[in-house]
Amino acid sequence: MNTKKTQNSTDKAPELPQIVSAAPSSANGERLGIAAVERDTGLGKDTLRVWERRYGFPLPERDAQGERAYPMAQVQRLRQLRRLLDLGHRPGRVVPLDEAALAALLAQAAVPPTRTGVATDDAALDQAVSLLRSHDADALRRHLSQAQLKNGLATFVTQVLAPLTTRVGEAWMAGTLRVFEEHLYTEVVQSLLRQAIQILPGARGEDRPRVALTTLPGEPHGLGLLMVEALLALEGCNCQSLGVQTPPVDVVLASAAHRSDIVALSFSGYMTAQQVTDGLQQLRASLPADVDLWAGGAALAQRKRAYPGVKVITDLPDIAAAVAQWRLSANAHVRVHA
Repeated sequence: MNTKKTQNSTDKAPELPQIVSAAPSSANGERLGIAAVERDTGLGKDTLRVWERRYGFPLPERDAQGERAYPMAQVQRLRQLRRLLDLGHRPGRVVPLDEAALAALLAQAAVPPTRTGVATDDAALDQAVSLLRSHDADALRRHLSQAQLKNGLATFVTQVLAPLTTRVGEAWMAGTLRVFEEHLYTEVVQSLLRQAIQILPGARGEDRPRVALTTLPGEPHGLGLLMVEALLALEGCNCQSLGVQTPPVDVVLASAAHRSDIVALSFSGYMTAQQVTDGLQQLRASLPADVDLWAGGAALAQRKRAYPGVKVITDLPDIAAAVAQWRLSANAHVRVHA
């Protein structure tokens, strides 16, 4: 997400790329056209061409029609570069790096932040990734369901799903998981969370806060948003999910129709810094002053900056405290005006 103006982002989720059929020189015989590379990495076509001229990378081959065709080794390196851009590195510094220097930076980026009192079961996470690699969706679903029953929904979300999702994303970025495997993981987790939310006691119409959840255009990833919804539902919040990529004007209309107290947004690492800033500023200016705007996700956790009029929540376990604080403030407001 911390990309600069030379980087164009995509508003589509990663999808199975179209393989260019021509005599390949890459080791596994696969090459991607420039449109497929854009979808796969989130790096715009213009960015790829600028880097090719300015830094000598990537160096695409040409297919039978003379179009650019990128070997998979180059696509994997582009994924890694995108990861570093999201962490705030400048293209001019990281694109020309040799393999050793790039690996060193990626190793630093892969070290997760520590959080006091939150532990993860690495063996359980390893088993989940192994089941994903074997493409056994039923076994993965059973494994995660057992983890949910064992830990309870809140702990399952914060200590199992959150670190596991990070692990899956890092593996995809490193090229050790394919796009269809990441999609398989997303489908399994989404079905589990939706089922878990449905069996919770439903909030009554007067229960507060009333929370509208969505992502803005350019952010197609809704898994983090679903985790947030599960935790909010556990706190008795009245949740209304708007799905993903809702235009700001429709977020405002929906929050009014839902009589929302809070609009909650999720930003993954695929959103640029400018997209995040512009989206939050536009929505904050459009929402009524008495509607809180909450935002979280990898994009905000990486940058650790404040946005005027926005409550930033970068750790899922902090959601319960944020809800309690909102209720305390709302009750105090009612008492003052009684």
